[in-house]
Amino acid sequence: MSEIVAVAWQRYLQQLQAHPLRTKAITSGVLAGCSDAIAQYISGIKKLQLRRLLLIALYGFLHSGPFGHFFHKLMEKIFEGKKGKGTVAKKVLLEQLTASPWNNILFMAYYGLVVEGRSFSLVRRKIRNDYPSVQLTAWKFWPVVGWINYQYMPLQLRVLFQSFVASCWAVFLNLKAAAKRE
Repeated sequence: MSEIVAVAWQRYLQQLQAHPLRTKAITSGVLAGCSDAIAQYISGIKKLQLRRLLLIALYGFLHSGPFGHFFHKLMEKIFEGKKGKGTVAKKVLLEQLTASPWNNILFMAYYGLVVEGRSFSLVRRKIRNDYPSVQLTAWKFWPVVGWINYQYMPLQLRVLFQSFVASCWAVFLNLKAAAKRE
């Protein structure tokens, strides 16, 4: 079994090297879809909502993977040749002040407008009401992830790491919501 995993990992790394953007987009889409399937199960949905799952996977494929790919390349250009904990701290701070708010607002809008099919005015009101607490919660968790990502992950694996943690984060949030209902 470990040989199968090792071969699969090597092939994944080859694809990442040959087609980085495509590989990161597919990876983010698959992880987002898997995360939503688990979230639906945890929340007690009896029949898998395939449309919802595919729309969440599409978001990962069209936004999360490509955005992460280009964002991390940009961060490397901005901080080119700079190393050390101070540089990592600056990268985390810059990410949390730019990418984090953008990604949270965009996802909330996408989820409300596309996944749930709500009106723009309703989604705008929900974002106005919920965004501050969403962003504050994100700032309690994601800086640690960012630190690990910039300190220990090679550039080509940062989107994979972030997508994996985002999937786990979504499952955690659904567990928390399910516990609140009980």
